Amino acid sequence: MQIEDLYLKATGTRPERVTPLTPAGSNRRYFRLHGTTTLIGVEGTDRAENEAFIYLAGHFAVMGLPVPRVMAVSPDRMCYLVSDLGDTPLFACLDNMDMLRAAMRRLAEFHYIGSRGIDYSRCYPVEAFDATSAGWDLNYFKYSFLNTSGITYSEPRLEEDFRRLAADVADITASDGVFMYRDFQSRNVMIHEGAPWFIDFQGGRKGPAAYDVASFVNQAKAGFTPDVKEILLTAYMDRASELRPDFNSDEFCRQLRLMSLIRSLQTLGAYGFRGRIQGKPHFLQSIPPALESLRKLVAEPFGRYPYLMEVIDTLTAPAPAICPESGLTVRVTSFSYKRGIPSDPSGNGGGFVFDCRAMDNPGRYQEYRQLTGLDRPVIDFLEKKGEITRFLESVYSLVDAAVTNYLKRGFTSLAINFGCTGGQHRSVYSAEHTARHLKSLFPEAHIILTHREQGISESL
Repeated sequence: MQIEDLYLKATGTRPERVTPLTPAGSNRRYFRLHGTTTLIGVEGTDRAENEAFIYLAGHFAVMGLPVPRVMAVSPDRMCYLVSDLGDTPLFACLDNMDMLRAAMRRLAEFHYIGSRGIDYSRCYPVEAFDATSAGWDLNYFKYSFLNTSGITYSEPRLEEDFRRLAADVADITASDGVFMYRDFQSRNVMIHEGAPWFIDFQGGRKGPAAYDVASFVNQAKAGFTPDVKEILLTAYMDRASELRPDFNSDEFCRQLRLMSLIRSLQTLGAYGFRGRIQGKPHFLQSIPPALESLRKLVAEPFGRYPYLMEVIDTLTAPAPAICPESGLTVRVTSFSYKRGIPSDPSGNGGGFVFDCRAMDNPGRYQEYRQLTGLDRPVIDFLEKKGEITRFLESVYSLVDAAVTNYLKRGFTSLAINFGCTGGQHRSVYSAEHTARHLKSLFPEAHIILTHREQGISESL
C-alpha cells in the first residue's frame, strides 16, 4: 500500500497497523496509520484537488492557522499523509458555546489572515466564486432538488432570476472577496488539544466571507436557535473588526442574508442528489429542516428575485392537513422479534415486514449496547459496513412503488415494519430512514413513525 511507504518515508518505520476511517461525502479514502506516531493517510481520486489541499495546508500553516500538517506526499500526488487531529468533530460539541465562539473567531482569521498572499490560481476546481461558479450551484439546486420535487415551474423565468442572483454574488466576490472556505460546517472542524482545527478546505476559493458564516449558522443538522445564531455572528464580527479596521457590520449582514439564500439552495441540491437520486437515507433526513430554514429566510422576500420567491413558496408550503379518516396513512414501525410483529390498528392487515437480522448487529459490541439506531456511533457503524444502505435501496424500490399505487387508488392505510433481535439498532435505523424517505418523496401522505421497543412515536 502506497500510504504505508509514505509512512516509512515520514517516520523511518513502517506502520504497526492501518485502520480505514469512515468515508465522508467525497470519494477520497482515509486511513489512520499507527506506529511511532499516528498519522492520517488520504487517497484522493483527483490530482488537482489533492494539489489544492496540499498548497492551502502549507499556506495556512505558514500563516499560523490551525490546520493539519502535511507530512509526506506521494510522487504522483495521489495520496498524502497529514497529522492526526483525533476523532472529535465540532458537531459533537454543539452545546459548548465557548468552542463554537472560538470556531467563529478562527473563521474570521482564515478570511482576513489566511487570505494574505494566497495564490487563488491554485484553488480547486476554480479560483473564485464568480457568476459562473454561482450558476453551477443554482443549477445543482434546479436539477437535483427542484426537478425531483414534482412541482412545475417556468424555466426561462427562473433562469432570469438565477442570472441576477449569480451576478450579485460575483459583484461581492470582486469587491470584497477573501478566502472562502466553501463548505464550512461543524463536521469540518476538529477539536484537538482543546481548540478548533480546520480540515477539508480543498474546495475553497476567493469569495464572500459571509458565505462561510451562512453555511455554519444555517446548517440543518445543528439546529441552532436564533439566539445562538446571534451569538455566533457576534463572535465572528467582533474578530473580523479586530482584523480589518474597515469592516462594515451592516454591509456584512446584508451580504449574509444573500449568501444564506444561495447556500440554502446549494445545500438542497446536495441533499436532493445524495438522498433522492443516490438513495442515501442520511441526506433525506436533512431535507425537511433545510426547507423550514429556507421558508423562514424568505419570510421577508428578496425583491430582486420575484419568480424564485414564488418557486420557494411552493416548495416550502406546508402539506395539507390529513385527518386519519382520509388520505393515506403509512405506519412505519421498528420492533423486536422477541415481542412479535406489530399489530395493524387499521384492521386491514397486510403491508410489509422486513427482517433486519441478516446484517451485523451493533448490539454484539459493548460500545453500542446502550445506544440505538438513532445515535451517531451506531449510524456510523451501520453505514460504514454498507449492508444497511444496500438493504434500504431494495426496501425503497418496493415501498415507493406501493405508496405511489396506494395514493393513486385512494387506499387509506399501509404498514411497513422492520424487525431485528432487540428492536434497538438495525430496525430503528431502518424505520427512521424509511419514514423520512417516504415523507420527503410523498409529502401528501400521513407518516406515523414508531420505535416500539424504545417507546417513541411521532407523526411526520
